[in-house]
Amino acid sequence: MQGTFEDGVVRVGGDARQRFYDARGYGRPLSGNRIELAPVEAAHLLFRGDLDAVVAGDDPLDFRTFLVATDTALAFVVYKDLRDRGFYLSPARDGWVDDPDGADFVVYPRGSGPEDDAVAYRLRVAGERESIPAATLGDVTLAVVDEEGELTYLETARPAADGDADGGERYDPPTDLDAALLADRAVVWEPPAALYDRGFYGQRLLGRNAETGPLQLSLVEAAYLARRGTLDLAEPRVVERGRTVEGQRFDRRLRAYAALRAAGSVPKSGFKFGADFRTYDAFTTVEEMDHSARLIRVVAPDHTFLPRDLSLDVRLAGGVRKRMVFALTDVNEGIDWLSVARLTP
Repeated sequence: MQGTFEDGVVRVGGDARQRFYDARGYGRPLSGNRIELAPVEAAHLLFRGDLDAVVAGDDPLDFRTFLVATDTALAFVVYKDLRDRGFYLSPARDGWVDDPDGADFVVYPRGSGPEDDAVAYRLRVAGERESIPAATLGDVTLAVVDEEGELTYLETARPAADGDADGGERYDPPTDLDAALLADRAVVWEPPAALYDRGFYGQRLLGRNAETGPLQLSLVEAAYLARRGTLDLAEPRVVERGRTVEGQRFDRRLRAYAALRAAGSVPKSGFKFGADFRTYDAFTTVEEMDHSARLIRVVAPDHTFLPRDLSLDVRLAGGVRKRMVFALTDVNEGIDWLSVARLTP
């Protein structure tokens, strides 16, 4: 059986609908028993020997020549892997699937196909060196093909920033605490015990075993508390110091910090994990504190990812049993939260 390649699709006649579409979910039906296939589907059928050749003009193409002519190697690697795992999938083309924007394939749950009203993944194929705008992620799964053809699947989503700090009863710190602004942090000299124990602000200046004494605050914490009137420091002065230390990135980090606190999470420094923050989302007191749940990296809304960097962040977060979340933060606008995690289909 042969197909004809024209207008970007391969059309196959004979009993193609029964053999390929009805039985195994390839292509989309045309009139009669004809179907049309996307190039990657035709390449897979050529590879399997279900198609003998695809004719382009006067030239019959086999699997190797067709794959080169259509430059579908990356898509073929992903398509074959998912077929081998027992999935049916359709190319995300206008008229072929609902809502094709942003995806290369629509993958159906095992046991389902194009005729069923169910979708397991909206899949986007990317090479390891491709730049991926953050704004295009959130409702797709990335299938990253590295330079040797190895596959990594990354699930992306748009979660809420909700937490349950202090069991829903937010700690309300006092006002006008005596504090000093240093080069890259602030110190509260005589803090109430609850500022650390229940609010989990700062760290003990005298070490982790100290039960009392001054607290050192990050500049983000200090700016947030100064805005609330907790410190006897003017917020603009702290913010200006933060901008001096890290530029406009400080404003984005402060917005993300304030949003996490407002949502009921307790954000702390994520430096040891290579992130901006780690968050405690079910926090009552320091003594009852569990492991942090998420790593937060603050980026601009127009940020672009390299798959290699995404893989590094996600691998690190998974290795310490946390979820990797990016805060797409504009200085003067809202925040979009983007989570990314490894996925085994």
